[in-house]
Amino acid sequence: MIMLEYYLIEYLLLHQNLIIMNIFFQTWPWYVSGFIIGLIMLCLIYFGKSFGMSSNLRSMCTIMGAGKRTAFFDFDWKSQRWNLVVVLGAVLGGFVAANFMSDPSNVTINPKTIEQLATYGIDAPNGKLAPNTLFGPAVFQSPKGIAILLVGGLLIGFGTRYAGGCTSGHAISGLSNLQVPSLKAVIGFFIGGLIMAYLIFPLIF
Repeated sequence: MIMLEYYLIEYLLLHQNLIIMNIFFQTWPWYVSGFIIGLIMLCLIYFGKSFGMSSNLRSMCTIMGAGKRTAFFDFDWKSQRWNLVVVLGAVLGGFVAANFMSDPSNVTINPKTIEQLATYGIDAPNGKLAPNTLFGPAVFQSPKGIAILLVGGLLIGFGTRYAGGCTSGHAISGLSNLQVPSLKAVIGFFIGGLIMAYLIFPLIF
């Protein structure tokens, strides 16, 4: 009887551990991850913080002395140290998730999308979040790939500053604060994405 109870407890513990491992190693539904992001935003609003990833670029430029030449970078970057910690956590978390917790079965893409990408010479992600053709090391060996990265980076940098924030700042933080400018920016993000996907992307590739 004692041995039976022992094996039963061992089985339950093993089953519990497998459930916990599946929670961490499988993708989460949108309503779970969205709810967690919402809780984080509630905490930031409570403490009077405004979240945004692109604002850290301004902080880093200020740290490197850009404020001596441009008034835009002349501000107290130390008040944004918490946001720099967020970036560090995002980088570390992304590295751990990609290298130690990823599973090829996690990413499922519509077969029609894969077929359409193939017509542009872009390989299927095969369980990854992005195809190697666009985001792999080979992109740095092609002048075209480097040019796309440079132009894209410049457009993102200019657009982020011109719009007063990036997708995380407007779509997550701004909308959480019911900011009308953020709503306009998010609408612009979607319109720009549709134009890129259906008009410009086929011309580039």
